[in-house]
Formats: sequence, structure tokens, C-alpha cells
Amino acid sequence: MKALFISLCILQAHSLTAQNYVPVRDNPPQITREFRAAWVAAVHNIDWPSAKGLSSTAQKAEARSILDKLASLKMNAVILQVRPHADALYSSSIEPWSPWLTGTMGKSPGYDPLAYWIQQGHARGIEVHAWFNPFRALSNADHAVSANHISRTKPHLIKRYGSMLWCDPSHPETRSQALSTILDVVHRYDIDGIHLDDYFYPYPSGDLRFDDGKTPAQRRAVVDGFVSQLYSSVKKQKPWVRCGISPFGIWRPGVPDGIEAGVDAYKHLAADARKWLKKGWVDYMAPQLYWRISPQKQSYASLLEWWRAQGTRPVWPGIATTRIQSPEDPGRPASEIINQIDLSRKMGRQNYDGHLHWSAKGLLKNQGGINTALQKIYTQPVAVPPMPWLSKAVPGQTDASANASGDNATVRWSPLQGVSKIAVQACRSGVWQTIAIVPAAARSVCTNPAETFAITSFDRYGNSSAPKILGLP
Repeated sequence: MKALFISLCILQAHSLTAQNYVPVRDNPPQITREFRAAWVAAVHNIDWPSAKGLSSTAQKAEARSILDKLASLKMNAVILQVRPHADALYSSSIEPWSPWLTGTMGKSPGYDPLAYWIQQGHARGIEVHAWFNPFRALSNADHAVSANHISRTKPHLIKRYGSMLWCDPSHPETRSQALSTILDVVHRYDIDGIHLDDYFYPYPSGDLRFDDGKTPAQRRAVVDGFVSQLYSSVKKQKPWVRCGISPFGIWRPGVPDGIEAGVDAYKHLAADARKWLKKGWVDYMAPQLYWRISPQKQSYASLLEWWRAQGTRPVWPGIATTRIQSPEDPGRPASEIINQIDLSRKMGRQNYDGHLHWSAKGLLKNQGGINTALQKIYTQPVAVPPMPWLSKAVPGQTDASANASGDNATVRWSPLQGVSKIAVQACRSGVWQTIAIVPAAARSVCTNPAETFAITSFDRYGNSSAPKILGLP
């Protein structure tokens, strides 16, 4: 009787195993999520264009080169500076053309750079986030300005601070102009995000004081109101547009314990970024954690752990790739950046992984061999993280097919309302790999034959469908 019972148990277990068994080729893993971005700064021609006065053909070629590099590294976002100082790297009826394009403020480059970046970025499956500096009027007061620059049209808003001109943030017209320019871009361009950097009030410089007659607390209230209004306004217009801010990496000196800084962003810059994170006025925070992991006074590890404990929205650190073997940090190896990414993937993360490289120049130069190192950890294309606080809708599965001809296979799909991207996975020798994440408008991907393919649909919020399994006929 005991032997019979054991035999029945074995038979039952075998039966259950057979019923629940799903062949590997029919069970693709979930698409990996990670925000992999690089800043592209226009001011002083840091990243793009590489010099003032380049032809439109040369500017476009440089833009494609940057995007090709990001695509080759399997990155998925670019943070493009479009408003360095009350000017525009796009066609605007509100502010003049940026001098970093042509060398002359107000002079058209002969095309629309932002529209071109969006078209080229999206064709490569790369998101384009428009980066604005809200309150800086001019990075150097000696620079020539056009007749329609804010320093001429609204001089009552302008305050000189050292060599810079600054729009007074406490004046309602300053905030109205900044908000109008950002919402104008959100309305007219198919951007994926808007991004603010660390400049709200200017950084302290010696004994200089920014003379607006406001206390630090009053300034913070002004900036808090702007950040809150910006977030709600963008969401009313296009709720899928991701809002991100990249504050100075240290909220206040002494926070967390042992951290030192020569600037108090909370006091001097009126940047209470911790509050914005706690209140949910951002879709991600990207503190500029440009220091190494180990130093105690400005420790990347300590600061990242602190930032990620301040709220539930994602904190994706800004990492200083351009400091590899640089004058700022002569001994920094490429491995420092790799270790920072690895630590970010493991430490106290909220709502998926992500990081931003400062800046694209370091990747274009392969500074210290960083690209070779990144290729070992950026092994497959990844999807941008979703925003479940905005939408949890599941997009539909597109009609799709896979066909092989000789040494080539083609995966095709039909457009579907609400689907913006398609991820294609292939199973070869029992191993699944993501081979491409492309715009849904591409309609097809060509690759090598595989035992099985799977496609996953994504909407603008980053939500994904269940994978659709495709066998070859």
C-alpha cells in the first residue's frame, strides 16, 4: 500500500509538472527597464554644436553622430539643452535664436534643431528630453544680445550678478515667461520629457549678494511654487511627458552626516529638492552626484542612499563621465563610473533603475576607454521605466508575424492606437535576448533567424503589453 501511494504521488507530481511546464521558447523574460541618458549641453558649445557658426549640414551631422553613439551603446534617452539663457535652440515666437548655433543671437540656423533631434532620436528608439534653464538671462553680460532678448524687452526683470545677467525669480513676470516657453515646447514638439538643471538662484560668489530683497525662505517659496505649477501644467497638457530636475548633489551641508559642501543649495539656490521629491512634483530626480564612491566628505554612495530615502519617485543619479582622467579628477578610471552604475542598480532603488551621464562629450571621446567598459554592462537594449503614478493601463498587442529567408528573418507588426514602441526578443539555442526596441512606426525589424520571436508593445507612459509569441512558418 505504501509503495502504491508513493507511485501515485510520483505520477501526480509528473502530471502537474507536465501541465505547468512552459517551454523556454514560449516564455520570454520581461523586458529590462533602465533609464540610460546623456546630457547634451549647448551653452559654450560644451557638447553640441561643437562650435558656433557651423553650417546646418555640419550641425545635423554632429547631432546624428551623438545619437548614433548613444544607440550603439544601447542607451535610450538624451537630455538636450534647448534654452541655455532666455534663448532658443528651436523655432520660437517668444525668445530669440540661441547664439550657440550661429554665433549671433536671433539669427536662424536655417532649420529647427529641436525638431531634427526629435526626428532622429525617435528613429533610433531614443527619447528626447528638452532641458531648460528657467531664470538665467545671460551667462556673460558682455555677450551681444538681440533686440527681442528679455534683457532688452523687459529690463525691469534683470539683475546683474557678477558677470551674469539673471531674471529675478521673485518677479511673477520672470516665472510666467519661463513657464510659457516650456509649455510652448510641450505643446508644439513631440518631446518625451522636460528637464530643469540646478540653476534657480545663482550660485554664491565671494561676497556678492543677489539683491532681490527676499529672505531665503521667501525665495524657496517662490521656487517651490514654480516647480509645482510647472509639473501640474505639463501634466494637464501632455501627461505622458516626463518631468525631471537635476539639482546640486548635496541638499544641505551635513546631510547626511559627514557630508561637506561649499554651497548650501537649500539656502543659496532656493532649491528644496527634497521637498519636490517628497511632494511628487517630479517624475524623476537626477541629483548631480559627480564625486567618487569612497570619499567621505562628498561620497557618491552616501548621497545616493540618502536621496533614495526621501520619496517614492525615482532617483537616477547624474554621474560625471567627463571627469575620467580629467583636470578635475586626474586619477579617475573608467571603472569608477562602472562601479557607480552597479551600485545604483543595487542600492535602495525606487521604481526601476536609471542614471544620466555628464556629458555626451565623454562618450563621444571614449574617455579613458569608458565605452568599452559600458558595452560590458549595457549588453541589451532596455526600455525606459514606466510611470505607474500616472497610468497603469496595459497597451494592446499588435498583429505581428515572423518570416525567415535564408540567413535573414523579418519580424513585422501593424500599427495600433496608443502603442509608441515595440520591443523585439529572439530565442536562440534556448536563450532569450532583446534585440531591438524601436518606434512602432518602424513596422519591422530584420535580424538573424531564431527558434522563436516575441514582441512587446509600449505606450508613452512606458506601460507594456504581455509579449506576443511568434514562431517561424
